[in-house]
Amino acid sequence: MNISDALQSIIKSHEDDVLTPLTTVWGENLDVTCILPEYPRPQLVRASYINLNGLWDYTFTTDTSFPNHFDGKILVPFSPESALSGVNRQLKPGEYLWYRTTLPTKVQTLAEKMRLLLHFGAVDYQATVYVNGRQICSHLGGYLPFHADITDFLHQNENELMIMVSDPTDQGSQARGKQSLHRGGIFYTAQSGIWQSVWMEWVPAAYIKNLWFETDYDNRSVRAHISVSSDEPFPLSLSVHFEGQEILASSIISEGYEITHTFSIPKEHFHSWSPEAPCLYQVRIQFGSDHVESYFAMRFYSIETSSDGKFTVFCLNHKPYFLMGVLDQGYWPEGLYTAPSDEALIYDITTMKSLGFNMLRKHIKVENTRWYYHCDRLGMIVCQDMINGGSEYHMPLINYLPTLCPSLSSHIKDSHYAMFSRTDAEARKQWEIESLEMIEYLKFFPSIAIWVPFNEGWGQFDAARITDLIKKADPVRLVDSASGWFDQHCGDFISVHNYFRPLSVPVKKWGRRAFFLSEYGGYACHIKGHSSIDRVFGYKRYDTPEEFRNAYRELIEKSLLPLRAKGLSGAVFTQLSDIEEEVNGLLTYDRRINKLSP
Repeated sequence: MNISDALQSIIKSHEDDVLTPLTTVWGENLDVTCILPEYPRPQLVRASYINLNGLWDYTFTTDTSFPNHFDGKILVPFSPESALSGVNRQLKPGEYLWYRTTLPTKVQTLAEKMRLLLHFGAVDYQATVYVNGRQICSHLGGYLPFHADITDFLHQNENELMIMVSDPTDQGSQARGKQSLHRGGIFYTAQSGIWQSVWMEWVPAAYIKNLWFETDYDNRSVRAHISVSSDEPFPLSLSVHFEGQEILASSIISEGYEITHTFSIPKEHFHSWSPEAPCLYQVRIQFGSDHVESYFAMRFYSIETSSDGKFTVFCLNHKPYFLMGVLDQGYWPEGLYTAPSDEALIYDITTMKSLGFNMLRKHIKVENTRWYYHCDRLGMIVCQDMINGGSEYHMPLINYLPTLCPSLSSHIKDSHYAMFSRTDAEARKQWEIESLEMIEYLKFFPSIAIWVPFNEGWGQFDAARITDLIKKADPVRLVDSASGWFDQHCGDFISVHNYFRPLSVPVKKWGRRAFFLSEYGGYACHIKGHSSIDRVFGYKRYDTPEEFRNAYRELIEKSLLPLRAKGLSGAVFTQLSDIEEEVNGLLTYDRRINKLSP
């Protein structure tokens, strides 16, 4: 073990730092009159929608009374802590952030029996929504969408929308990811409030509420699960297209609120999805007068025996497939959780593909749905983390000790709630609720292959039971139950983080699990003028991009790839981009320099 590198990586709080402002090319060219204009829900698309992103009024208060004045303008959907919001202020525990805007619609535009739905992509953490002074809904959880039917709350003329938000961040036990009020090292500037698109859409009284496709790869069959707003019988038609050609069509009469419809893909039109050939089938559905478009893919993720019979390995469509992954935390220098544009999301995915990666581990964050859609259509497998929570972490116990003595951690039970900062039973229950809601929300996307409930023991609890819950909620995907250490001998992987030792695969029986190097690398290279701070945080340091490139190639070619012959199923390099004082990215934080490009 490299003790010197390990000691230099001890996490320290640096909340008093003034971070150097950085911008990406997309943030630099942002048009404030046209913020994230793309349709925000690609899994269920209608012909039109009303984008509410833009400049809203905002203010901070210390109580829940309606404010009598506003401090200025905030650019939605960027959180107030971000530069692009125009606010640059932290929402503190005990404070409330208020938003106000006028809805660009009048009741006169309302067609007969139409309904107006208001959608929020994500609001961190607790939100209460008012239309014309009347509360219409509230939501708990900072990473998932919610919506409300606001038709009956509208006035004849101008309509006011207000949102009140609170967020304890790391002063509470709620799911929060890497956000910290005391940023430093691997923990970053906390963000709050609205951070994904706000939008509206008119729908008929009888409309499609939700849609996902359950695919049976081996039998070439698909079951469409369609939730609707009416239990009255309506004609429903469904057609499937591939590369512009209609390959099948069917019609039924709906019965009840939940409709299932099974169909088979003709053999001559069967196309497997993979990163090398990301084939998507387009779907058009009409339910009464409601028209939507969607898509699905045919693929199968599994753990099976390798061709030589020696190991159990990750398989795609029943064939061994090595997961060449990179850690993707989805942070942006000017937007924090919120990418400045759709093109920025696409850039990260396509650049990683060009570097030879076929998998992104979306680390302790839920992205907006367009990111998953781009992974689907561009061909990028996703390993999706749940969002860690719990009270303040005991880092010497759950991070430094396992780093020094990896074998010790697999003998520690995660039922010791105090050790894992999980004594709050209500917070544990809320985490389960939000995690299962996340699965229900994201299981539509075919690129997602693996769920990761816990990372390095941060807020970990009852992993074996949680794994069973996940498997019940989504039987067709795999589970990395405890990424890093504190293995509870469950799930589909033996999952290891290795930054300070020579890369290796243990010589022992794995049972039905595959070996997964779920984090490694962490090589740091500070690029002057493209970093938030001069301080360097990483697990091994290089002074120049040339040294960084040589070390990376040697690590991959001489240490990592030979382990495939010993049963290694996949590996996740840390990480996609620099973030604040972490400079161990393949890209600089501003995405202007690719450290692997000469």
